[in-house]
Amino acid sequence: MPEGDTVFRTAQHLDQALAGRPLTVSDVRVPKYASVDLVGETVEGVVSRGKHLLTRVGDYSIHTHLKMEGSWHIYRHGTRWRRPAYLARIVLENTEWVTVGFELGLVEVIEREREDDVVGYLGPDLLGADWNPDEAVRRLAVKGDREIDVALLDQSNLAGLGNVYANELCFLRGILPHRPVAEVRDLPGVVALAHRLILANRDRVERTTTGDLRPGRQTWVYGRDGQPCRRCGTRIRRGSLGANELSQRVTYWCPVCQG
Repeated sequence: MPEGDTVFRTAQHLDQALAGRPLTVSDVRVPKYASVDLVGETVEGVVSRGKHLLTRVGDYSIHTHLKMEGSWHIYRHGTRWRRPAYLARIVLENTEWVTVGFELGLVEVIEREREDDVVGYLGPDLLGADWNPDEAVRRLAVKGDREIDVALLDQSNLAGLGNVYANELCFLRGILPHRPVAEVRDLPGVVALAHRLILANRDRVERTTTGDLRPGRQTWVYGRDGQPCRRCGTRIRRGSLGANELSQRVTYWCPVCQG
């Protein structure tokens, strides 16, 4: 599941393949931007902002978001793609590499000066050079009546957490996911642990919150409904939180360890 650590690594890999090289192919397979032609323009770099990617090319930024299903692939010329071509939403090439964005949840081409219009609302980036834990705590505290799980997923509070981290954080801090933020005793501790967890997983594909990389041992509660809690043996429960059906997210918790 793409979360901030996945997006950070994706940005690094794309930057290594594209930065400093002019584009030989610029194929945006989104009707609104189908006429965009950036061939000949040099890619300045690719950066992540929370779960967002910005590929800076000349005077423009290609803003993409993986959402749930998206991914970027990098190929040598002549290498067969690992996914069907009809799933590609954008193709960027230079003389050395072919980069393909498959099933991206968002693709748009904007003027560089408009980047704040699309990512300016985000809270402090957990993996950004300008990470500001105090500001993240302040933003969370302002929304004291919201469930802590929902607040952690709100990218305007802090950018980079997805459902896996939010559920695991609640377990590790002994907090029920539906507890209001105002009733969480140590918000700075929650934010500090969020930063440590995502930083620890930033440079590896296998994400773990338990410290165990073996399959089936990587999480405490996420995806483990009905299974025994690794600490107390109580069956993990599953539910959902969110303002409406479209925004609801699945939650997992131990009723004893988080009670």
